[in-house]
Amino acid sequence: MAREYNLKPAPSLDDGDSMFGTSKVINRRQFLKYGFNTATGVLAASLGVLGFSAILLPPGADSGGSNNGVIFWAKGREDEAWYGAKHELPMTRQDFVDEAAKSSTGTAGAAGIWAGVPVIVVYVDHEKNKDTPVTNGKARFQMMEGYDETGKRIGHFEDMSDLDPRIFPSDNLVIIYGRCTHLCCIPGWQLVSNSFTDDSWTPNGTDDGGTKLFCICHSSRFDPTALEMNSNRNRSNGATFNYAGIKVSGGPAPVGLPIIPVQMNGDNIEGITDYLDWYTYCD
Repeated sequence: MAREYNLKPAPSLDDGDSMFGTSKVINRRQFLKYGFNTATGVLAASLGVLGFSAILLPPGADSGGSNNGVIFWAKGREDEAWYGAKHELPMTRQDFVDEAAKSSTGTAGAAGIWAGVPVIVVYVDHEKNKDTPVTNGKARFQMMEGYDETGKRIGHFEDMSDLDPRIFPSDNLVIIYGRCTHLCCIPGWQLVSNSFTDDSWTPNGTDDGGTKLFCICHSSRFDPTALEMNSNRNRSNGATFNYAGIKVSGGPAPVGLPIIPVQMNGDNIEGITDYLDWYTYCD
């Protein structure tokens, strides 16, 4: 008999519940089918970044008293990261502020779980650095044009953030949906030591600097500071959608990763659930 986990239902469940609707119990087989697309073998390929056990939330795991809260997740490679001792604790902004103070670029990032799915939360000292010269290597958020995998212009980040200002990173924080747009593996924040993950920053979302979100499976890289508008599609039904996300800077990933708008609950970091279709491309 499959073990039961108290997880949020994933998209396209037969009963029509949304990914972040009413909490229900689903078994591990259902979770793997709907949440992690194991038919492609990508879960096994992802184990070097987030261990299998790290993806299955234990019964009763919470997120600081809110269904929309984010918790640290530090299993496998992450247990040696700066947030290793914070496993399963609610993410707070102060955690990231303290860690970013040790960075030459003013950034900090950590793996987490939000509503039962993997995320990466990145802090960028944007308010302090935004008016300084980019040549000083201090990171800041950049709003950019977005282009699909064919090179077609999709639109500018501001086309979406002007309509809903919550889309712009709040409190210097951005939550990134943690499924690579290449083969749905789970990327990590500077968990591999190479030139792409060095504590360095260059403008314009190019691949010549460090501070990259790096996917260990096939070496896709994403710049968490480069905000763009882009498009993707659901791999099961072909439905297309535009989304706000971070730019892919290198590797085989065709487009960037969608973001989850941030809201704060005191000092606890939460995600806003208004844009669920953005996270369905791996279905």
